[in-house]
Amino acid sequence: MVGQGVLRECLLDPGVEAVRVVGRSPLNQKHEKLTELVMQDVGNLAPVYGELTGYDACFFPLGVSSGGMTESAYRKLTYDLTLAIARPLAELNPGMTFIYVSGAGTDSTEHGSVMWARIKGATENALLKLPFKAVYLFRPGIIQPLHGIRSKTKAYRLLYSLLGFLMPALRALFPRHVTTTEEVGRAMIEVARNGGPQPVMEIRDIIRQGRQNES
Repeated sequence: MVGQGVLRECLLDPGVEAVRVVGRSPLNQKHEKLTELVMQDVGNLAPVYGELTGYDACFFPLGVSSGGMTESAYRKLTYDLTLAIARPLAELNPGMTFIYVSGAGTDSTEHGSVMWARIKGATENALLKLPFKAVYLFRPGIIQPLHGIRSKTKAYRLLYSLLGFLMPALRALFPRHVTTTEEVGRAMIEVARNGGPQPVMEIRDIIRQGRQNES
């Protein structure tokens, strides 16, 4: 869902020259700035290293819900996969800014009782050690999908369908706790372009950065 949001904002932003999407399935979307690399195993970028150089930023919104997953399975799809992609990108693009979409409540100590939070924390800590120009860790909370964007997670789609009509009210009541796919996407671009206040970007920071260039 976040990936759809940041892709939309990248294609709309006149300052973004080119966007390359790496994924397991085609987007079925055409745009003069957009190219795709469709790969069955996105955790092995070696065959396409030559096509992944010269980029200023990597927006990494890939993630799965931990519901019903064992710790080892969740770690494989969260920590292992993220680092398998980030490590070669850091070597190929030392001037790259890497923006990782984590989650509110992530445990930077890696020793808490919540499984997903520990593993997200371990992933964040490992990313910060890589030789990128900069790493930013986005921790959004409640995100309102806009412009027809839908989550690929069935449980989240159900939740949004039930709460969708309440989102404007929630944003009005809790403006520092609810953001949108549009704001998150714009915040990622803003931070990649001009830097952010600190590596860990909580929801209030995301909202602030996402509104930097509002008219």
